[in-house]
Amino acid sequence: MNFYASGASFYQVVGDNIGVDKSTVSDVVKAVSIALASLVNQFVSLPKDVQIAQTKHKFFLLGNMPNTIGVIDCTHVHVQAPHERDWEYINRKGRRSINIQLVGNADLIITNCVVKWPGSVHDACITRESALYRELQTNRPDGIILGDSAYPLLPWLMTPFLAATTPAQACFNTAHCKTRCAIVHLNGVLKRRFACLNYLRVEPQGACNIILACIVLHNIATRHNVPLCDDVYDAPELVEEPDQPLAFCLNEGLTGRIVRDAIVRRYYF
Repeated sequence: MNFYASGASFYQVVGDNIGVDKSTVSDVVKAVSIALASLVNQFVSLPKDVQIAQTKHKFFLLGNMPNTIGVIDCTHVHVQAPHERDWEYINRKGRRSINIQLVGNADLIITNCVVKWPGSVHDACITRESALYRELQTNRPDGIILGDSAYPLLPWLMTPFLAATTPAQACFNTAHCKTRCAIVHLNGVLKRRFACLNYLRVEPQGACNIILACIVLHNIATRHNVPLCDDVYDAPELVEEPDQPLAFCLNEGLTGRIVRDAIVRRYYF
């Protein structure tokens, strides 16, 4: 647990403190991470049944956005350069990373995650290739997920107006922004609770297992109201600029625009 909270330097610290070789500590962290990662489907799931109404209510209280069941965003976890296909992991800031997609709720519980893509992959591409996309395109959910302008506008995935031309559209954008802040806060809390996510000095597959382990532990801690340290509460949020929309995002939104316009007419006029 101290490794997840303290970061990669803990390998050496633990080895020195308890007289165990650094490689042994590394093997233990690897085994525990794999075990925790295997539990992700047990601890990470979208709201169902009565949870849906509760989730919508909490999001509405947060930002006056109706019918919201989740907020989505990607965040980068910096990793050691892999031995092969290194260029795939270089993100737009020039650092090597894993680009992870998270969906969360208003309580900062992670309800869906994708942890496998190199840092060069666009946020929207991760969504398009995800099981979440395939499921929700086929079986429309009872509600919407909010994403930033990097994502495609879909009937179940609402993005803001790029240029609001009416007061009602501006109100929608304001509500969207206030509500979507939950995922920004979640990303910040996750990385501060688990400082190892600032930089993982392991190869990509090992990094993915550690990230999944942190996600499982985060949900357990959040559900059991495990308090965060004071410096976690006081630290500023790490806001990552959204990717630029891809062409398919701009061209895919006809049915999404119909849903978004209906929300604007019903709630913001």
